[in-house]
Order: sequence, then structure tokens, then C-alpha cells
Amino acid sequence: MRKEAVGIGETVEAARAAACRELGVESDEAKFEIIEMPVKKTLGIFGGSPAKVKAYIEDSPADRAAAYLSNILNNLGLSDAKVDVQENESGALLAVTGSNVGFIIGHRGETLDALQYLTGLVANHTENTYYRITLDIGNYREKRRETLESLGKKLASKAVKFGRNNSLEPMNPYERRIIHTAVQEVEGATSWSEGKDQARHVVIGPEGGERYQPRRQSGRRPYSENSSYRRNRFNSGDRSYHRQNYANGRTYPNSRQHSAAAPLHEDHMNGRQIENKE
Repeated sequence: MRKEAVGIGETVEAARAAACRELGVESDEAKFEIIEMPVKKTLGIFGGSPAKVKAYIEDSPADRAAAYLSNILNNLGLSDAKVDVQENESGALLAVTGSNVGFIIGHRGETLDALQYLTGLVANHTENTYYRITLDIGNYREKRRETLESLGKKLASKAVKFGRNNSLEPMNPYERRIIHTAVQEVEGATSWSEGKDQARHVVIGPEGGERYQPRRQSGRRPYSENSSYRRNRFNSGDRSYHRQNYANGRTYPNSRQHSAAAPLHEDHMNGRQIENKE
């Protein structure tokens, strides 16, 4: 967007200064175009005309985005918030500073992303090329990037170890790229995106696909007639166990069979003698 003003003065310098005052900028911030050179009066009385100079400035996409963002912050009651513009080769970073600006980040940066999208539209409204705008508050972008990198590497290692896929929550394209880049650093792991629109998310898995993992049996071991437990229980020297159950008239399969002529066993607990029964 271009802003311009025409200044008039007795000299070119005076006309330039008048044009800058009307634009509200310093002389080194504007560009100038001389419309008319001053003409002196004949004999100091007749004719003559002042100089006319056009001064103009062209707002960069970053300046337009910063002005738009500042207006939004003022309407939110953040009159002390400042927008610092840091331009680079592909776009600009708008860093917001001030008190009580943290709420603009929103849940996992959703509000910040929405404002970034709107400021990007303003920056690219009149340009034929794409100008990238990044909005940051309190170095949130850097902290979020470190968190996502750590998460991506952790889930990638887990996928390689257990041979299972892991799905992450829906993310914007910028955050998905961070995850994909982090997964590439883990050998044997790969990642891809699934879903559409707001539900698009990253899936991390082992290279070559998931591996079958046999399910481990839980609970008690299955019953076996020939299990060592039953053999040890019924065929061991635990005589008190046998005496108690035979005294109650109960028998168990695979237990030692006692004949009617079997000797009597002395019950040391109560002093009684009990005859063994089949």
C-alpha cells in the first residue's frame, strides 16, 4: 500500500519538508518526486512559482500486518502491548510483548494460530507473492517446538521397540512438520499424516508396518492332572493334609490309594487315631 503527499515551498527542500510533515514521517523514511521546480519572480515582482514535491512511502507486508495486529490488541484492552517486527528473507516475525498478553496464546496455541492466520491474510492482500507471517508471544513458538520434537522422538522410539503405531492429536501443518522432522532422526521409525481438515494428525510407526505381538496369558495357570503342583501336594510328605481330608471322608484323584489294611496314623494334634480310608 502506498501513501503519498504533495508539499509546496519556496525551495525544493522546503517542499520536501512540507510533504513529510503531512505524511507524518521523517525525510529519510520517504521517497520523493519533484513535480515542479521553483521559478523566481521577474524583477522580484512578476511571475514566479513555488516548488512542488511529492513524497510517498510504501508499507511493507510486515508493516501492514503489524498495524492490523496492534489494532486488534488495542480493542482487546491491551493498550500497552507492543509489536516488534523482525523481517527475514521469506517473511517476518511479529513478536508481541507486554503485560497480561499470555491469554492470547489460547489452548495449545489455537488463538495464537488464528491471529497469525488473519495477519497473514492482511500481509498478502495486495501482493502477488506469498509473504509468511509468524506470530509469537513470550517465545511460545520455540518452547512448543522443543516439546513437539521431544514427543516425536519418544513415540518413534516406542514404535520401534514395541512394533506398534502411535497416533497423535490433530495439529496444524507447521506442528506436523516438526513431528515428521523429529521422527526422521530415529532409525527404524517412520511417520505420515491421516485425516482431513481439522482432524488431520500424525501417525508414528515402525518401518515396514506393525509387528504381531502375541498376547501374554494372565491369571492362574491352566489345570493339569499331571502338574507338578498336584503331584507335590498329594504325593509329598504333607501327612497332616492327607489325614485332615481322609478324616472328613474326601478323596482326590491321583492321590495315593491306601488299602484297608493300611496302618493307622497317629494324629498328633488332638491325640486321636484315625483309620485311613480309600
